[in-house]
Amino acid sequence: MGEEQGTGDGQALVRTVALRRVYRVGSEEVQALRGVDLEIRRGQFVAFKGRSGSGKTTLLNLIGGLDEPTSGQVILFGKEISGLPDAERTRFRRDRLGFVFQSFSLLPTLSAYENVELPLRIAHVGARERHERAMRCLTLVGLRRWANHRPFEMSGGQQQRLSIARALARRPELLIADEPTGELDSETGRHIMILFQRLVREEGVTILMASHDPTVDEYVSDIYRLSDGQIVEHVAGGA
Repeated sequence: MGEEQGTGDGQALVRTVALRRVYRVGSEEVQALRGVDLEIRRGQFVAFKGRSGSGKTTLLNLIGGLDEPTSGQVILFGKEISGLPDAERTRFRRDRLGFVFQSFSLLPTLSAYENVELPLRIAHVGARERHERAMRCLTLVGLRRWANHRPFEMSGGQQQRLSIARALARRPELLIADEPTGELDSETGRHIMILFQRLVREEGVTILMASHDPTVDEYVSDIYRLSDGQIVEHVAGGA
């Protein structure tokens, strides 16, 4: 499965095949995922839903290459990533994926602009391109006027938008968001969902999101419900 395939419009961007993840807790085995088969196409905005412990975050971590499956396959952009060496998997994540977490994980001593520019600096992007891309990302999330502010000078919603801008800096094809509205009030959470819809429509980003939030259902294109490490339902969302 090393060849690049299935990445055109309407083709599978993400596939999982018989995906299992077993954790050891002392002498006990915890079956976090129990044989998940999944196919996500380019341009979808997907929510994974379910109670705590249902396997949502584990599934996102495996798709994003942050964890390795016990068995089964994760295939992104036609390439199986589940068997890649750590260094190659890290490069793959850095070059093609973006991540947004419930905790904003921003660097408090850096300005909004510097938080977004940092991944580009690490990637040795030239100064002019770094500046243009960082400002473009801040504009996309409505924070251009806040470019020189530090995270502690911003509201929770602004900080989450900033973390989204940073995730977009490297132009990811796939954005993975784990409970992105978990720390936000309902109105701010809706603004984040509207922003995600715009990113799918206007930037061509595919978004996979784990969420407990019932209000996200009307914004996403697909909802997968998990229970005990398995997908038990797939329904089209309200978007």
